[in-house]
Amino acid sequence: MAAVFDIEQAILLLELDPPFDKRTVQLARRRMAKVWHPDIAPPGRQHEHQRHLQAINEAADQLEQLAETSRGGKVSANAVKVSAAAARRARAQEGRRAYEEAQRRAEQDADRAEHDPFGSQAPAHSVVHRYARCLSYPEWGVGSVTGIYFSGDGDDVQQWARVKFQLGVRTIPAGSLQFVDFSRPDPAADRVQRFMTAAAHALAEGDPELAARRLVFARDSAPRDPVVLRQLTVAFWQSGNLPAAARTVRDWIRVEGERPAPHRFAARIYEDMRAYDLARDAALRETKAAPTDASAWERLGRLRLRLGDREGAQTALERARDLMPTVEGLLDLALVHQLSGDVGAEVTACEAATVLAPESSPAWSRYAHALARTDRVSDAIAACEHAMDLGTDAEVAALLLTLRERQPRALPAESAA
Repeated sequence: MAAVFDIEQAILLLELDPPFDKRTVQLARRRMAKVWHPDIAPPGRQHEHQRHLQAINEAADQLEQLAETSRGGKVSANAVKVSAAAARRARAQEGRRAYEEAQRRAEQDADRAEHDPFGSQAPAHSVVHRYARCLSYPEWGVGSVTGIYFSGDGDDVQQWARVKFQLGVRTIPAGSLQFVDFSRPDPAADRVQRFMTAAAHALAEGDPELAARRLVFARDSAPRDPVVLRQLTVAFWQSGNLPAAARTVRDWIRVEGERPAPHRFAARIYEDMRAYDLARDAALRETKAAPTDASAWERLGRLRLRLGDREGAQTALERARDLMPTVEGLLDLALVHQLSGDVGAEVTACEAATVLAPESSPAWSRYAHALARTDRVSDAIAACEHAMDLGTDAEVAALLLTLRERQPRALPAESAA
């Protein structure tokens, strides 16, 4: 039997146009009955006509009742529009709820098929200890062991445990179970070690997000443990959760603020967050904690340069050069000199980079560009050619063509005589 759900469908079924009253509905009912009465149906179509006529009568009854309760005995076009819109929203909500319920059931069935293969089988072994946790996934908490099962034959026999956790039933290797004795408290050190081990496995499998979730439990058990805070900072950072990494590194600094490591991580995390002023402050604290660390001074110099502090950047990069020069640090120092207009110092820094790393194409490229800003055209051409020998670079190739055009042409000795 056809079902009429809203006024819009009823109007379409009776072929009416609003506004309408009770008399209009009655006339439409009679008109449609002359078309769809079973007595005038073609052979074999009587049942179809009967069902359609029944739907027409239901729609007419609904519209007549609506007209009787309407002001003035007439249903306006605006009332039809409002009612139809409400009906469509109701159908959409009902459909969404039905879809979500179907998805939830499908997920439950898939989860049951994946994690509960022994759900329909009787246990192969009695359970002595009822409550246990999974060492591989300690975040599941404590579950209730419902049975021990065996699979395989001969030397390939595998023992499984069917455990009901809060998130659902899980079938896990029996060797990964740790039975729980509620008569004894669970020491915080054991909880920390349990979640730290599981987090290390997650990091080894390339899942830092899972490692971070596990380390949160370890931090809750030992909120001032520097090892836990360090690993949690790394896990949040590697998983891309920079705000959480920043919060964790601040907790780590409160515990080990005298060491350079937390400040180093803070500088890198803030730099990834584009909070360059905070990164600079963290890098400065790192240099105070480790004044002989050249990489810390290089980081401070780059951050100061990014913030427009050329003088401060030069001081930090020169300190890094004095401690342990690197190609990156020398090239950054050359950039500072270039921005300051000191071409001679720029050439000196780039030349030092080529001496430090003779096979570095970026160093020779920067050296060539620095020489190109002087009158040493021949040396600049030689540097360009050496950089091209080490690696193809379109900018160096274009610079080489420009330098060759600038190079003064000399007559051969015979022609000059």
